[in-house]
Order: sequence, then structure tokens, then C-alpha cells
Amino acid sequence: VQLQASGGGLVQAGGSLRLSCAASGSIFSINAMGWFRQAPGKEREFVSAIRWSGGSTGNTYYADSLKGRFTISRDKAKNTVYLQMTSLKPEDTAVYYCAGGRPILSTIRSVGGYTTWGQGTQVTVSS
Repeated sequence: VQLQASGGGLVQAGGSLRLSCAASGSIFSINAMGWFRQAPGKEREFVSAIRWSGGSTGNTYYADSLKGRFTISRDKAKNTVYLQMTSLKPEDTAVYYCAGGRPILSTIRSVGGYTTWGQGTQVTVSS
């Protein structure tokens, strides 16, 4: 499977952005897609994830610190996952990566739970 992320950009604090991650190829090889982010000098950290199956919306997972501001969703017809980010803060500035894989519950928030990564998309929040 290949992942293509898009939607990053420059936004003022308090603004919103929507990231997209389009999957192509062997979609059956993954059962979840996630978003991670990496700020300069920091480790890549979990943002959110969604199961590809599981009803109309799929099971969702969030970093506790981001719950309420970020919303993940999927469009199975388009093989695309979205990350709606609201009330953005300067500390949200990072390169955002989408990832795909077959993580189990204990690894769905871990970098190691994913086998495929898209290119990053830069999100910059100005104060």
C-alpha cells in the first residue's frame, strides 16, 4: 500500500486545517491508518488513528492531549483518511505523517505498529 498525505500549510493560532491521506495499492494489507507528528528535535509522536473496518465510522483513537481538538475520519470509497484539526496552537507545529498497518490495540498508538508511511506534510501554526 502507498500513502499520500496532503493538506498541510501555514495557519494562525486558533485556526483550522484538514489533512488528507490517500491510500492506494494493497488496501487489504492494512486494517488501520494513523497520524503521527514530529517537531524539530523531538521524537515522532502519536496523534490519532482509525480502524479501516468497524461500522460506518470505524473505531478511533486519539492522543489524550489532542482529544477534542482533532477529529479523524475515513472515506472508504475514496480510500482516504482525514484529520480535522481545530483550535490550532503554535505547539502543534510539526511535520505530520500518515501511516498504515495492522496494529493491535497495544500498538495502535506506537510508531512500531505501522508498516507503511506516507511522506510528511508540514503544519506551521503562527502565534
